[in-house]
Amino acid sequence: MSTLRLRAFTFVVAAIGTFVFWALNLPLPFLFGPMAACLIAALSGARFSGFGEITAGARTILGVAVGTSITPEVASQLPGMAGSIALMPVYIFVIALIGVPFFHKVCKFDPVTSYYAAMPGGLQDMILFGEEAGGNARILSLIHATRVLVIVSVAPIMLISVYGVSLSNPIGQPASELPIHEMVIMAAAAIVGWKGGERIGLFGASILGPMIVSAALTMGGVLHSRPPQEAIWTAQFFIGVVIGVYYVGVTMRELRSVVLSGLAFMVVLAVLAAGFAEIATRLGLAPAMEAFLAFAPGGQAEMTVLAIVVGADLGFVIAHHLTRIVLVILGAPIAARLLKPKASG
Repeated sequence: MSTLRLRAFTFVVAAIGTFVFWALNLPLPFLFGPMAACLIAALSGARFSGFGEITAGARTILGVAVGTSITPEVASQLPGMAGSIALMPVYIFVIALIGVPFFHKVCKFDPVTSYYAAMPGGLQDMILFGEEAGGNARILSLIHATRVLVIVSVAPIMLISVYGVSLSNPIGQPASELPIHEMVIMAAAAIVGWKGGERIGLFGASILGPMIVSAALTMGGVLHSRPPQEAIWTAQFFIGVVIGVYYVGVTMRELRSVVLSGLAFMVVLAVLAAGFAEIATRLGLAPAMEAFLAFAPGGQAEMTVLAIVVGADLGFVIAHHLTRIVLVILGAPIAARLLKPKASG
C-alpha cells in the first residue's frame, strides 16, 4: 500500500475514533479519540503511516499557544520559578540512578538502550539520540511511546480526581471571534519560527521556534490571544495519532517484554514525579496542580495540551518541561561517549 493510501487510512481510523469519543461525550475527544482508535487498530495488526511534516506543522500550533501565553505579567513571574526549576536536575539524576540499572539489570537491555529508555526526554529525541549512540531503536520507541501513552491517559484522571479540575475549560476562542489579521500573524509566526528554528539547528524547532517568535510578538503587544480552538483541536488530533502509530507492528513478545517493562518503569516514574511535585508544593515553590503538571514526565506537546485544557499556568509548566528536556539532551552526547565503549566491549 502506498504512503498516501496508508495516511488516508490512518486519517479515517483516527477520525472515526474522534467522532465516537465526541458522540459519547468522552473527555478530550480530539486527543483520546484518535489515540485510542489508532492504538486498538495497531494492536489488531493494522498498518498505518504517520503524517510527517503535517504532524510537525500541527505541533507549531502548540508552540504559538505557549508563546502567546507569555505576557509581560507572566514574564515578570519567571524569576519566582527558579526554586522549583532547580529541583529538575536532581529529579533527572534520581530517575537515571533508578532507571538505568532497572532496564540493564532487570530487563536485560544493553547499556546504551537502558540509558535512553530511562531518560524522560522528548519521545522522538530519545529514539533518535539512542539510535545514533548504538541503542535499539525499536525498544526505545515502544518504551517512550508507552511512557507518553500512560501519562496522557492517567494525568487527566489524576487532575479530575485529586485536583478537582474540569477538562472542559475553553481552550481558546472560536476562529470566528478572533481578528483575521492576528490569525494571519500567528500562522506566520508558526512557519517562520519552525523553519527558522530548523535552519539554525534548534532542537524541538516545531514547538520552540514558534513559541519564541510568538512570545516576542506577544511581549511587543502585537498578539493578544491564543490560536483559535479549532487549531488546538487539530494539534490534539495529530498528537493522538502519533502515539497510536508507534505501536504498529508490535508483537506479543514485545508486548510481554518491552511494553510491560515500560509500564513497570512508569510506576517508578509516577512515584518520583509525585514525590518531587509534593516537595515543590510543601516548600511553597509551586501551586499543587502546576507542580503535578510540571514534574509529570510526559512529552512537551502532550503536557502543553493538558495544561491548556485545565487552565494551568502555561508559562510555569512549560518552563519546567523545557528545562527537563534541555538537560536530558545536553547529557545525551556525554552518555553516548561513556556508554559506547561498555556496549562494544
